[in-house]
Amino acid sequence: MHHSSLLLDSFNWFTALPFASLEVGQHLYWQIGGLKVHGQVLITSWIVIGILVIVSVLATRKVERIPSGLQNFMEYALEFVRDLTKNQIGEKEYRPWVPFIGTLFLFIFVSNWSGALFPWKLISLPEGELAAPTNDINTTVALALCTSFVYFYAGFRKKGLGYFRKYIEPTPVLLPIAILEDFTKPLSLSFRLFGNILADELVVAVLVLLVPLIVPLPVMLLGLFTSGIQALVFATLAGAYIHESLEGHGDEEEAH
Repeated sequence: MHHSSLLLDSFNWFTALPFASLEVGQHLYWQIGGLKVHGQVLITSWIVIGILVIVSVLATRKVERIPSGLQNFMEYALEFVRDLTKNQIGEKEYRPWVPFIGTLFLFIFVSNWSGALFPWKLISLPEGELAAPTNDINTTVALALCTSFVYFYAGFRKKGLGYFRKYIEPTPVLLPIAILEDFTKPLSLSFRLFGNILADELVVAVLVLLVPLIVPLPVMLLGLFTSGIQALVFATLAGAYIHESLEGHGDEEEAH
């Protein structure tokens, strides 16, 4: 009992320190019925979606046989996403998944770059402040859960109930590991993207405070590069997971 009281006293002393009362940050919430919505994420996400829609409409408004300008850029982006999906999923089955992989890549890419290029903090809110959508764990987790749902759907659509055989093959002993693997995939996707984007913005913010003009510029350029890489990594892993759910015993049976 004496040791327990000492432990409680030390915990109370620790929580009484000044830094223990600091908050991580303030957020803007909207109450819609019984649902509490994160307003900051919705605002920035719809801005990014609006940018993508406007650019797509402008690029396809007057389609020319020999593309130029914005149409040429969008066709290059489509070709890039198509090659990425084909390399990850394979020649035979990649086509239905190009829209999903392309949407993931473009949304994450534009979101990441908006955090590096757009001065979100100049827009004042009643509470909190705006930032890139991928700077919030809610966005990255939602994208990871969508990816998880899609690769489960892909495997179940192709193999039916036989999809679940992978959990007990080659031996049922591996069942807990196979289940744990499915949980770690969305976790790794979401925290990798969130951590890299948040760390990049924090580094730039700190350097702007310490050295206002000279040092942050190269770091911001590096941030643009890493932001594009993170979008590519997320889309590549999503394609790899879909390919993993599609391959297996069904392909072997077709070959026989």
